[in-house]
Amino acid sequence: MTSDIAAILAIDGIATGAVYALVAIGTVLIFTVTRVIFIPFGDIAAFTALTLAALDAKRFPGTGALVVILACLATLIEIVSLMRAGELRLLPRALFFYLVLPLAVVGLAWLTMRADPPLAVRLVLALMLITPIAPLLDRIVFRPIADGTVLLLLTVSVALHFALVGLGLLFFGPEGVRTEPLTSLSTEFAGVLVSGQTMLIVIAALVFSGLLYLFFDFTLVGKSLRATAVNRTGSRLMGIRPARAGTIAYLLGSLMAGVSGILIAPVNTVFYDSGFLIGLKAFVGAIVGGMTSYPGAAIGAVGVGILESFASFESSALKDVIVFSLLIPILIWRSLASLHSEEEIEE
Repeated sequence: MTSDIAAILAIDGIATGAVYALVAIGTVLIFTVTRVIFIPFGDIAAFTALTLAALDAKRFPGTGALVVILACLATLIEIVSLMRAGELRLLPRALFFYLVLPLAVVGLAWLTMRADPPLAVRLVLALMLITPIAPLLDRIVFRPIADGTVLLLLTVSVALHFALVGLGLLFFGPEGVRTEPLTSLSTEFAGVLVSGQTMLIVIAALVFSGLLYLFFDFTLVGKSLRATAVNRTGSRLMGIRPARAGTIAYLLGSLMAGVSGILIAPVNTVFYDSGFLIGLKAFVGAIVGGMTSYPGAAIGAVGVGILESFASFESSALKDVIVFSLLIPILIWRSLASLHSEEEIEE
């Protein structure tokens, strides 16, 4: 391996790691607020890439039908929940957020597609269609068991991933897609040619990390999410609703997954089941940060991307084995360095 090859591999690894960083930060965000290790995060990123490819091909994506089905299920569950609690006065608000808004997004996307929109509009449409998925899944799957143990939530999250893989095959088909690069610009850095797509990926990761920092430190909503992450019971006593905080976390996470999918689509062929490896590698990076630190998760994800890049050069068949083997020493280190306490389950 020469220095030039090492530089190329490092730049490629940083670009891949930047995508993993977005997914890792979103995973940590959802986990700290809701205690859910959201395994389907990578699936949403893959669905975004498939959605954008369908829009580029002038076809309305299956994401629209998926959102409609999830919206109807979430609305039905919310209506039953309000009836049992005797709070039917909240029904109009529930119908607006769980049914009217998602259907309006799908309808707007369908109408816009008939006008053959430019690339920038197609990107916005892909993000609009994908953003409601995570909050709707939260209402359907996770909120009814929000007080369960972390192990139960993880088990359900894994089961949800496999369900979404099946739905992805149903709505998107088995064909892989790769979209056109978002820019054709390129530049030379340290003697190595760096594509504009790579620069976009790194810039997006930095921008989102900065925006999350500003959001959590300088906005009231961000501070309420941090309070929920620190102490759910205490946040309730201060008038913060953990369910609403969870919805906001899922919205932000879904948006970040969408951006990740858009960025990775031009550089990798994406299939309906490609999201699992994306999410799992990002999860390895999140583990480095202890599932609590956003900078730690971002640094760990970039490290995973660089390791994967060099591992693929040495042995492409064993690159995933090398990356996932990193989990073993990290988990041992985290286990020895962390204080343990028995999880208390309130009856």
